[in-house]
Amino acid sequence: MSACSKILVGSVLATTTLFSSAQIFAAEVKPTVIRLATPYVGTGNRPVGYSNYYSTTQTLGLIEKEFQKDGIKIQWNNFKGAGPAINESFANGLVDITWLGDLPSLIGKASRLDTRLIAVGGSNDNAYLAVPTGSTAKSFADLKGKKIGFFKGTNIHLSLISTLKRQGLSEKDFRFVNTDGPVGYSALASGDLDAIWSNQTLFPVVDRGIAKIIYSTKQEPAVNRLSGYVLVNSKFEQKYPETVQRIVNVLVKQAAWESNPANKTELFKLWSKSGLPYANFDKAYAGVDLKRHSSPIFDGYNVALIKQKLKAGQDLKLIRGNIDVDRWIEPKYVNNALKTLNLQTFWTPQGASAK
Repeated sequence: MSACSKILVGSVLATTTLFSSAQIFAAEVKPTVIRLATPYVGTGNRPVGYSNYYSTTQTLGLIEKEFQKDGIKIQWNNFKGAGPAINESFANGLVDITWLGDLPSLIGKASRLDTRLIAVGGSNDNAYLAVPTGSTAKSFADLKGKKIGFFKGTNIHLSLISTLKRQGLSEKDFRFVNTDGPVGYSALASGDLDAIWSNQTLFPVVDRGIAKIIYSTKQEPAVNRLSGYVLVNSKFEQKYPETVQRIVNVLVKQAAWESNPANKTELFKLWSKSGLPYANFDKAYAGVDLKRHSSPIFDGYNVALIKQKLKAGQDLKLIRGNIDVDRWIEPKYVNNALKTLNLQTFWTPQGASAK
């Protein structure tokens, strides 16, 4: 071999060695902290959520356990300001991964927040219309011109306006008041509100005889019920894809556990750590297929539902702008998790027309 050839081969080997070392180094880079967010806040502002596998991972400290050996700090932030507050924090680069309701997720992405949708985080939860126990109202139509409270900018918001539209009504028919649950329930009890549209957190108010439920989305199509998604900051995902995969593995494993009917009692006990009574969840999920509810997969049904909610929000002028849903979704993390956990056939994919 000529001297020139030896130099050339040596240069190639050296370059290859350096490149391989760089690859190994890049693969080993890890964040020092992972900032997780959720809009769920338990009673008394306790940082405990409910109703989805993402919240349960916080209660059980599962993500902390996954990264304990790495020395990575897990930072949770339970936003009382719900979806709008989380979107603002995303815009300011203060959140890495979050669970977020359908409407704020869609509003954020349509407003150019740099997020990726990496798992479906619960679908087909219900919203309820409650009035004071002494009210004679039996329907939305009976409340025309009255004050109805709800939390604007959340999945509750899209659910309400979509339900009204299906009944031939609109926002103009009512006097809407923006309020979170606890404040709204107090206003309902004092007579400052004529009705409230909320989720299952109003059950204790009903149980105390302060209010009664006169309508729910159990009578509505899936697009009018409540859904949530797991989102990741795109910059975080690009820099730490292995970390994102490990988090999704934890979430999918928990979703599978929650899908097992044999675990329902223990699951509701965990959710009751939020301060809501066990009976609250027993009532809310009566007749609900928890396996379908907890499914994180992007099958035809879940993808179609996301697109339907986007269109509904746009038609109602709640979402300004458009989203390429197929590009927003990144299914590889859930798909990899299913393979790693041997759950490829655990959730049966449903078509877009499934109900």
